[in-house]
Amino acid sequence: MEQIYFDNAATTQLRSEVVTKMTSVLQESYGNASSTHSFGRSSKSIIESARKTVAKHLNCLASEIIFTSGGTEADNLALRSAVRDLGVKTIITTRIEHHAVLYTLDQLVIEYGITVKYLDLDSKGHIDFSQLEELLQSPEKKLVSLMHINNEIGNILNIKKVGDLCKANNTLFHSDTVQSIGHYEIDLSNINIDFLAVSAHKFHGPKGVGFCFIRQKSGIKPLIFGGEQERGARAGTESVHNIVGLEEALKIAYSNLTEERAYITTLKKYFIKSINEAFPNATFNGSSGDLENSTYTLVNVCLPIAAEKAPILLFQLDLKGIACSRGSACQSGSSKGSHVLSQILCDDDFKKPSLRFSFSKFNTKAEIDYVVAVLKEFM
Repeated sequence: MEQIYFDNAATTQLRSEVVTKMTSVLQESYGNASSTHSFGRSSKSIIESARKTVAKHLNCLASEIIFTSGGTEADNLALRSAVRDLGVKTIITTRIEHHAVLYTLDQLVIEYGITVKYLDLDSKGHIDFSQLEELLQSPEKKLVSLMHINNEIGNILNIKKVGDLCKANNTLFHSDTVQSIGHYEIDLSNINIDFLAVSAHKFHGPKGVGFCFIRQKSGIKPLIFGGEQERGARAGTESVHNIVGLEEALKIAYSNLTEERAYITTLKKYFIKSINEAFPNATFNGSSGDLENSTYTLVNVCLPIAAEKAPILLFQLDLKGIACSRGSACQSGSSKGSHVLSQILCDDDFKKPSLRFSFSKFNTKAEIDYVVAVLKEFM
């Protein structure tokens, strides 16, 4: 049976070069980076080299990169610290952010009594910039939290424009860039972002490691206390092999960016064309069918399938060896459906089966042909 992986927005396959690099570090550089002997100094040097590599690709200071366990911890670090340490009273966001942001904000309301204001969205899931500008006029200490690329519908936010608005209105800006780093270049010397969250496993790196960009002299304090690791910003013995895996994956991603983006874009175009030909009544959610306004890495398609068949569609695809998803893997156990699609689809369309297919360099057009054939069979 075919085994086809179209769930790269959930996680990606490790590159072989990353595995080799991590294995070498696991075997040879096992010292604790906080130890002062040569084994410890060697591990510390590896971590600091990785930090400089990350900073170089984002055009920021190495001291502004804090390694974390992933995007969720990075989001929590930025948001919770901004409220606790920087006096933020109001956070402006949308209802289609990742739950790492939305659930953190819910908890901050309970703990600190902050105000959360949600921006209106159009039928494609895009914000109203005039409304954002209006909300930024209020005098209290504010933070805007908006993801760069939506993980379910692929919409791309103009973070440069948001950053400029925030700067003009003395407002902090946090962005979850988990779906964009490694796939898009971001120049932090040119974009006014105060906090940025990243996860390595979205660009063919290992799970369990990411980083938080924290603009210099922000004044935030750690969430996790213990040792003085990560310049006192994040206690806990560093996972050297994972940090090296992140570094290697990031280097390869940006070295091959032009070539791989072109290839994956052809896959997305081919998928859209194939779906439109096979299912003329299918629609693409958000801007995922628009190559200009959505990421090249995913599509989210609403299929014209009978309501009684909809609940077993994913199961049937899995039986045929096809991995895709209804939305974020982080909420796969939920029976409520996608919180993102619930905000932009009418009730009738929300009841139809919507699937997210996300692509990588390891996918092929032949795999797309197989998926479309299986879907036609199911219809």
